Amino acid sequence: MKLTSLLLPLALLGAAPSYAEHTSNWAVLVCTSRFWFNYRHLANVLSIYRTVKRLGIPDSQIILMLPDDMACNPRNAFPGTVYSNADRAVDLYGDNIEVDYRGYEVTVENFIRLLTDRVGEEMPRSKRLLTDDRSNILVYMTGHGGNEFLKFQDAEEIGAWDLADAFEQMWEKRRYHEILFMIDTCQANTMYSKLYSPNIIATGSSELDQSSYSHHADNDIGVAVIDRYTYYNLEFLESEVKDTSSKKTVGDLFDSYSYEKIHSHAGVRYDLFKGGADEARRRLVTDFFGNVQNVEVGTTTNSSFEEEMVKLSRTIAELHKRAEEQEAAERNATASASVNAGTEKRLQQQRKIQQVAKPLTDDNWWTKKIVGATALAGCAALWGWGRIWRVWYEELLRRTILHRRSVSISRLGSSRAHRCFAGHPRSNSDNPRPTTSHKQSSRVESWGG
Repeated sequence: MKLTSLLLPLALLGAAPSYAEHTSNWAVLVCTSRFWFNYRHLANVLSIYRTVKRLGIPDSQIILMLPDDMACNPRNAFPGTVYSNADRAVDLYGDNIEVDYRGYEVTVENFIRLLTDRVGEEMPRSKRLLTDDRSNILVYMTGHGGNEFLKFQDAEEIGAWDLADAFEQMWEKRRYHEILFMIDTCQANTMYSKLYSPNIIATGSSELDQSSYSHHADNDIGVAVIDRYTYYNLEFLESEVKDTSSKKTVGDLFDSYSYEKIHSHAGVRYDLFKGGADEARRRLVTDFFGNVQNVEVGTTTNSSFEEEMVKLSRTIAELHKRAEEQEAAERNATASASVNAGTEKRLQQQRKIQQVAKPLTDDNWWTKKIVGATALAGCAALWGWGRIWRVWYEELLRRTILHRRSVSISRLGSSRAHRCFAGHPRSNSDNPRPTTSHKQSSRVESWGG
């Protein structure tokens, strides 16, 4: 029996009660504009991306949606970079950026599927919002919009009711604990006017019939590099929220908004939050922009609890002792079994050797001697006959060759004698062979004449 299996039930029974407000922080950062002249919208979302990473939210809990790659645009005078300030002190693109939805993946359908987790099993974890009922979520959106709509890449729109229904599905499916919704677009406040799900704080850059303005342009880049609403949010976050230990609240952030800065009336909605405006304003900025989990552990102690803990420690010690004894017994049993198995194997090998090795009697000895001698004599006789046959064959072959040579010589002599008696010697030097026949010579003469 494993010690872990013995201790787990007791550990669960002895654990102290605890209550957590939220156990994880997530950020959904969406830019909905493409084309070079919308450079500032990409800079907006990358600025927020850099801030939440600085405050501890890891890339695994950030969903970043960028419809266009301004860093690699051929019009970019500083290739591979994106800046949100004319002094170009901080490269927002940098080397450490993870884009989850890029280009034409940034659609209304994919955004709603992301929020509601209506995706297929093939969808990688990096493109899923894996939240639960203890997750605080920052949802930031920027782009071009109007009265109760936000355009996606100038091709489609998401309406205020679409967004409201998506948040409601998230609440019904227990996909969030609290949401901070921020949107920077023209007539932004109309986008959260239809929300009806609990525990949502919403804020936008401009009221109905108001535009959202850019803050400044970079002459070298040639376009505006950031919007005013996002710029002053970042100014507060960079100057007032240095790290996750900051005590600045959401109320402090909203109080920093002014018409003189933003050039439009930024809006805030608290009524959906449990406890109303007072409770919502007390939420820390790091509850949404940082990776901080507030956990309250019960500290009340009494004598009965201490007694239970003493009993639990004694039980654990006894279980340790039993586990050690059991392990020792198992080791001894294994060693004994291995020794017995080795002894039995050696005995079986000895029995096999005894069965194979039979005693050799006198009768068997003489029989094998006779058989061996007979085989040896047969081999010698066979070798003798082979030797005799070879000598006879070689002699026959020699006589045949001599006979053929004598016949050839006699024929050659008679042929030469016949030519001499006929008076027609065949010497090449005396009578060279003519090179042209009689017919050929006559032809040459006729052609020449």
